[in-house]
Order: sequence, then structure tokens, then C-alpha cells
Amino acid sequence: MTSLLCIIVFSLTLAGSVSSQLTGTPTSYSVKVLADLGANVTLPCRLPKESHSFFTVGIRVKWTKLADDEALNEDVLLSMGFHKKTYGSFEDRVYLQELDSEDASLVITDVSKDDTGTYRCEIINGMLDTVQQIGLEVQSALTDGMVFPYSPPLGRYSFNFDDAVQACLDQDAVIASFEHLFEAWKDGLDWCNAGWLDDGTVQYPITKPRQPCGGANKGPGLRNYGRRDKYMSLFDVFCFIRPLNGSFYWLTQPERLNFDEAVQACFDDGAEIAKVGHIFAAWKLEGYDRCDAGWLADGSVRYPISRPRKNCSPAEAAVRVVGFPDKQEKLYGVYCFRPEP
Repeated sequence: MTSLLCIIVFSLTLAGSVSSQLTGTPTSYSVKVLADLGANVTLPCRLPKESHSFFTVGIRVKWTKLADDEALNEDVLLSMGFHKKTYGSFEDRVYLQELDSEDASLVITDVSKDDTGTYRCEIINGMLDTVQQIGLEVQSALTDGMVFPYSPPLGRYSFNFDDAVQACLDQDAVIASFEHLFEAWKDGLDWCNAGWLDDGTVQYPITKPRQPCGGANKGPGLRNYGRRDKYMSLFDVFCFIRPLNGSFYWLTQPERLNFDEAVQACFDDGAEIAKVGHIFAAWKLEGYDRCDAGWLADGSVRYPISRPRKNCSPAEAAVRVVGFPDKQEKLYGVYCFRPEP
């Protein structure tokens, strides 16, 4: 996309002065930038006005994407006069805006979720070292809800079209449209099982092409089986749920519960046992994170991880599925949902 969306929330704190700049003390700013997925965005960075008298040598500009571990910081762009170099995933995708001689703002094209993070802009001009930090948050175009895949206790590929529609309704959701799935794919959804959409087509989103999922030689995108017989063809389904009108929560209990006990425990707490749609919406739209496996209304056991860590979905943020265990097993807790009155 070529359109530019850049909503900048400024929280400027000038730490330093002309005298401190002479000693090399950085001037630090805090800026947050919001951008839509797939848009272009500008991360602002300028040489402070009070430094203009120190323009004695060429300016060096370095942009870095910061990590929790400094050793994992990612070089983005280095500029020294007419010489400019971009690095890694940013190669040929970033450039300096350079509206004037003091402008070191970085333009990132076609932003992705992976671009979210904190960036450092360093401007070195003789005795002056100006450092500014900018936070970038990339927003999904699906601002009014989220898409999740669903298959029943019977296992994958068990729904005809009417069953698929009902399955989403049972999760307080609706069957997703092509537009919903396309935006979810742009947002990073990768799922190798084919599912019904509301137009009667069967598709699935792939962001990381691989042999079992439509072939390793095909590019990322939606794999499309086309329209299928709504009565005889059996697949999974993609559902779409809007933000929750109520509270999703883990119910603290002294002991682990079987399924019937889980249902009753939520009821006794003035709520209902949560549905699959509830856990996905809470995870994706509210950032809900908990490493405890709990019963849900369809008899599945799942847990939502927004902050990947050891023993809790270390590789990715996800709603993890334990499965559909024997409902008599007293091995799990429960997630509840309390609707707004």
C-alpha cells in the first residue's frame, strides 16, 4: 500500500541542554507512532534547534530496532552523507525522509506486525550525539473484531456449510467473510486446515509457505478450494467475533475440576463457562494471557498466551489447545464469562 498513515502521540521530555550536549550527553525523546498494517509510516527524528551552531562536520544517522537483549538489536539504516545502507528485513523498505538538513525521520514502507517495537535514532554531528527513541505499534485493519479457526470435538473436517454456520453461532460468533479472512491473513494468521467462509467457498491463510500446506514453492496468501457442495462437503470453519460485551476470566478454585464441576463453578460465580469465541477475543483484542489450561463450553481445554515464554507457548503468541479430554477428568481449571447486564 502506498497510502501514509501516521498517528503520532507525543510525550516529549527534553533531557539535556546545549552545555550537556558539549559533553556528549544524549538528548532523549519519547514518541509513540501508530500505523495500520500494510501502510507506510514515518518515525520522526530531528536534530534539535539549539544544536544548529555546532554544524561543523558531516552528519551520521543510525536507526536501530531495539530488543530486550542488547545483543539482539537489529540494524535498520545507516546514513553517512551520500552513503546509505539498509539491513535485513528492512533492506530496500526504509529510507530517510530528509525534508530539510535537520530531518532524520525514517520512512518504513508496507509495515508488518513484525515491525512493531522500539526504534532508536542516533544523530552524530561532531561533538553532538542526539538520541531519540520512538515506539511503533502496528494495528490490524480488523479493528472491529477478530477471526479464529474452529473444528469440533469430532476432529477436523466434520462440518458441512450449515453445521459450520451453527458452530460459529454456538461460540458467540458468526461465520467469517472473505474480507475478514484476508485481513486476518495480513495480520499474520497462518492456518493449514481449510475452512468454510460465508460465501460458500473453502479457504485457508498461509503466511509461511510449506509443503503440507499448499506447497513450499507458492507464495504467502489465501489458498482457495473454491465453492463446495454445502451439504456433502466437510471442512472446518473460520469464525468472526466482535469485542466482548462482558468479562472473560480465570476462576480461581482450590481444586481441579471435571467438566460438569467447571460448568457449575462458573454458574455459582454468577457467570457462564466461557466459549471458544470468548477466549480468542480476550486473547487477541484484550491481550489476555494465562498459562493455565481450563475447560470451555464445547468441552475443549485451552489457554491464551499473549507473552510467549518458557513452558507457555515459547515460540509464538497463541490460544493453545490441549484437546477434548474425557469430561470426567479432574485435571483442569475453568475459564468463565460474565456478560454485561
